[in-house]
Amino acid sequence: MEKENRYKAFLEDVRTFVSQDRIYVDELRRLAWGTDAGFYRLVPQIVIRSENEQEVSKLLRIAYRHELPVTFRAAGTSLSGQAISDSILIVAGKHWERYSISPDHEQITLQPGIIGQRVNEILAPYKRKFAPDPASVKSAMVGGIVMNNASGMNCGTHANSDRVLLSARLILPNGTILDTGSEASRAQFRSSHTSFISTIEAIRNRILADETLVARIRYKYSIKNVMGLNLLPFILFDNPFDIIAHLLVGSEGTLAFLSEVTMKTEYDYPHKASAMLYFKDIKEACRAVVAMKGLMSSEGTPIVFGAELLDHKSLASVNDTTGEGLTAVLTETKACTAEELKMRIDTITETLAAFDTYLPPYFTDRAEEYSKYWAIRSGIFPSVGGTRQPGTTCLIEDVAFHIADLPEATAELQALIARHGYDDACIYGHALEGNYHFIINQSFSTEREVERYALLMEDVIKLVIDKYNGSLKAEHGTGRNMAPFVRYEWGEVAYQFMKEVKQLFDPKGLLNPGVIFNDDPLCHIKNFKPLPLTHPAVDKCIECGFCEINCLTCGFTLSSRQRIVVQREISRLKQSGSNPQLLEKLEKQYQYPGNETCAGDGLCSLSCPMGINTGTLTHVLRETKFPIGSFAYNIGNFAANHFRGIKGSIRPVLRLANTAHGIVGTKNMQHIAKGMHQWMGLPLWTPAMPKAYKIDKELVKKSPSATNDPLKVVYFPSCINQTMGLPRQSPTAQPLVNKMLTLLQKAGYEVIFPREMDKLCCGTIWESKGMPDIADRKAAELETALWEASEQGRYPVLCDQSPCLHRMRETISRMKLYEPAEFISVFLTDKLTFTRTDRPVALHITCSMRRMGLADTIMALAKRCSAHVLVPEEVGCCGFAGDKGFTHPEVNTYALRKLRPQIEAANIPIGYSNSRTCEIGLTTNAGIPYVSIVYLVNECTTSK
Repeated sequence: MEKENRYKAFLEDVRTFVSQDRIYVDELRRLAWGTDAGFYRLVPQIVIRSENEQEVSKLLRIAYRHELPVTFRAAGTSLSGQAISDSILIVAGKHWERYSISPDHEQITLQPGIIGQRVNEILAPYKRKFAPDPASVKSAMVGGIVMNNASGMNCGTHANSDRVLLSARLILPNGTILDTGSEASRAQFRSSHTSFISTIEAIRNRILADETLVARIRYKYSIKNVMGLNLLPFILFDNPFDIIAHLLVGSEGTLAFLSEVTMKTEYDYPHKASAMLYFKDIKEACRAVVAMKGLMSSEGTPIVFGAELLDHKSLASVNDTTGEGLTAVLTETKACTAEELKMRIDTITETLAAFDTYLPPYFTDRAEEYSKYWAIRSGIFPSVGGTRQPGTTCLIEDVAFHIADLPEATAELQALIARHGYDDACIYGHALEGNYHFIINQSFSTEREVERYALLMEDVIKLVIDKYNGSLKAEHGTGRNMAPFVRYEWGEVAYQFMKEVKQLFDPKGLLNPGVIFNDDPLCHIKNFKPLPLTHPAVDKCIECGFCEINCLTCGFTLSSRQRIVVQREISRLKQSGSNPQLLEKLEKQYQYPGNETCAGDGLCSLSCPMGINTGTLTHVLRETKFPIGSFAYNIGNFAANHFRGIKGSIRPVLRLANTAHGIVGTKNMQHIAKGMHQWMGLPLWTPAMPKAYKIDKELVKKSPSATNDPLKVVYFPSCINQTMGLPRQSPTAQPLVNKMLTLLQKAGYEVIFPREMDKLCCGTIWESKGMPDIADRKAAELETALWEASEQGRYPVLCDQSPCLHRMRETISRMKLYEPAEFISVFLTDKLTFTRTDRPVALHITCSMRRMGLADTIMALAKRCSAHVLVPEEVGCCGFAGDKGFTHPEVNTYALRKLRPQIEAANIPIGYSNSRTCEIGLTTNAGIPYVSIVYLVNECTTSK
């Protein structure tokens, strides 16, 4: 009760300066935000989405006063239980994305919420890159990467966060802010924290006086090692502020909050080549790696930059069919010139001639080829996790050996895992650095299974530490699963120095308790995360968080991963019947953030190694709300059966809105519409709302061609474009259907319209609402009409709305179906003369285009028309999602929050896309009109 009162007092204080919408105390969001990629679960009492440094300082000061534990979280891709808490969880993500680059581009200052891959995108124009490269770099944030000292495939001890960090801004548990890169901040801190500085210096001097310990530290950190707190700074640096900054690396939030970090950037070699090398024997593979590790150029730089080992189980998980029982080593080399690259490939190939490779080495310098290799490697962990038996948990461990021990140690590790009965386990990882991950799929449903895991870990510790003096944790952070063994690996002397550092920074032990330092010897076999069967569409998910980079509501309501987390808990509660009150709360709380605001766009599947589409789960859940025979279902069925009339009824509404707009003016209309949306729940009108449109019957009857011997195409205008024209204030007056006909006829095509097309639909509307049988019926009806119009597939079929075309492709397979950009690229470019304009344009690539693999197609087409094409960064799904831009405009606004500043900075007057509804939302939020890519092509072409 006393602790409960302290939480209440904490909340009272916090609510005076943190907005209520960033403080989560409800059951659903505490569960969702409290779950990370690891295999443990704790549910926090309070979650706070922090916004800035001063706010975090206040939060820590208040928590310190009330003696309440605090844990920090960025992306939540941590694998070892570092980002979970049963107390207060402070999230530093979407509000922490600022950065700055030094004039020479060799340094970059970053806030903790920037995604690692985003840093690479920022640096790419300067031929620089972010040195740490964990496999999760496309999802992990800088804060987590630095504080876990996460490295990766091309990042050995020479380029991890510890080696490239220059300075840090940090916040101590009592709220004190220190910038180790600022003379003024250092002077102030030295004055106010004299004892703190003198203690750092005393620890440094005592460590340096112990030659045995210094030698051990050098040896332990000569390979990847993140076990315990980082002792290396005490022997590498003399300045106490440099020591303080580097102590944060790998500290996992146990010492301070990292609010900003300045790091050296790394040269990004322009020429690269990779090869997937296959060996019959894992020892032989490792011997080859040892040989490649020793290859150096005449300048003393490595020739081999990466060598990733994948054992036969790893290869099987990604469906590699090269041969049975093989071990692969994915190898990369880089160079400044093409000639140098060839020389390096030749050197590696000559070295490999001494080893028994299953196939002759084949290096490719084609990015489209080698990127597939590395994508496979990055997805090993989620892929293996996706093949686990239902109900089991996917665990990953992370060890390192010295390179000389690699062949024997690797074979012994493989045999050890097999001896404990983990038949589906795999070993893979950064062999060039002696760093391996091994994955096991573990059940914790019985004491016997828990004991089996514990015995495995005992033997792993004996092998790695006792026999080979390696690292029990190489790059994933100590976490909860290795906290009991820090003292065992380092010995008492080193461990006590770590404890002294912890006591100095966090005297009350409030930061991330249980991580790195844990007095419970069994903490690694407690608090396992349940993964109950929920639905086949998502049961393979291991909650890695890779999907969140593409989830438009991540950071707004719930992310795709969080939706799965909550639905799993709902399933668990239903299956167990243990807590009906909590079940009822979660189901009720899920409705808006989980169901209503999910766009169902499927982009999450593109960054998921298992291709899991959380939108499928959303559609299934919506289907349960509208069972056959229900009132809502009957309305949907009526609409499907009377679609022509429904569409006809929309046009008068659009005409009325347009008339009102003309009478009362834009500002008054916006004010009225906003009030009607808020108070009456009516769809939100914006100035981008289109006028009513109906295809001229004369156009349908006859669509003449510009040639005497025309080509033919079946054109199905989507129901949106049959009903909606352009907004009142539009750069062009001609509706899309008319413009499409003009372009087709210019290229010599005769256009065939399907019969009774005003009652046809692809079914997307019903699918998104959870009525799949109606959706499929409409799709079948459309297919019949198109089959007839195309003379049984003789002519190509064109649809002018990419989301509709995407669903058509999913349900119709016996005809060639195209959206505008692809049809123009395939059929029209040789029949038209293009004249590029100098006018800058923006391009929005829709979700459906990305999922169909047509992003490059529409990009190339836009560049054919304009010399200046901007695809705004960090703008994915627009969030309009069919009708959500009308019913839930806040989703559309959040999804496009980074659009307008880029449009204004580039001084762009117009944007293009290929989805009418998306264009409405884009126009609303960008401040410039968006229309179909067809308009741009038509403007920039003439007949040949």
